[in-house]
Amino acid sequence: MIAVETFPSIDQASSALTGDAIYLGGGTLVMRALNYGEQNFTRIVRSTDPTLKQIAASGDRITIGAGVTMAEVMASPELSFLAPVARNVGGPAVRNMASVGGNLFAEHPYGDFTVALLALKGSVTLNGGGEQEMESFLSSRSGFTEVVTSVSLVRPSERDFFWKKVSRVKPKGISVMSIAAWLPQSGGRISGARISFGAMGATPLRAKSAEAALEGQGLDQSSVAAACAAVRGDFQPPDDALASGWYRSEVAPVHLRRMLLGEGGR
Repeated sequence: MIAVETFPSIDQASSALTGDAIYLGGGTLVMRALNYGEQNFTRIVRSTDPTLKQIAASGDRITIGAGVTMAEVMASPELSFLAPVARNVGGPAVRNMASVGGNLFAEHPYGDFTVALLALKGSVTLNGGGEQEMESFLSSRSGFTEVVTSVSLVRPSERDFFWKKVSRVKPKGISVMSIAAWLPQSGGRISGARISFGAMGATPLRAKSAEAALEGQGLDQSSVAAACAAVRGDFQPPDDALASGWYRSEVAPVHLRRMLLGEGGR
């Protein structure tokens, strides 16, 4: 028998996460485990705290409550730059459940939305008040006992943010890989390049060699070619039922080039 406990505040819910309890955000991950009999929990803890649904802009950054769903991201004018990313997360039923906070814990090859957050200099806020940069959080996410309350990220200009999902069944297929890039420019030169890939490791990862190849350059055929050559050394992708690691390594430069140069649509 699984007990479901609902609390009005996120702090109360966090305090209830004892023993074999599990926290339910949007529910796509927990309910899948429950439906397939893979659960190792007897209690489900959830919260109706309204702060989990807040979207707030401040300066050049925007904060999204962990309980905001992909459908709500798509409906928010302030998050229009993320609408194409959210639209690629499953079908309508999944998008009505899947939350921003839950996506942070989606294992390979899922977690497409987190790929965009990583590129956009994302950070994670926990209910205890602590804040972690996205890379640090992803490297140790399995060890967290606090609840994620929100994420914060850069609000890019439309011309500076790029997104591409590669799947065998569009638009809701599982990712062969996903790619996001934030390439802010000053005086026609890229400054602070960030490129991230999903399904190329256990968590979303940055392509730091490709970033370095673009830094200080204009976004053109030559600089993109250098980034595509460099990206081959950034990852050691795993094999899975969708694609081999070798295949992912071979096609990563192709899809990076297509995304950055707008080949076949941006």
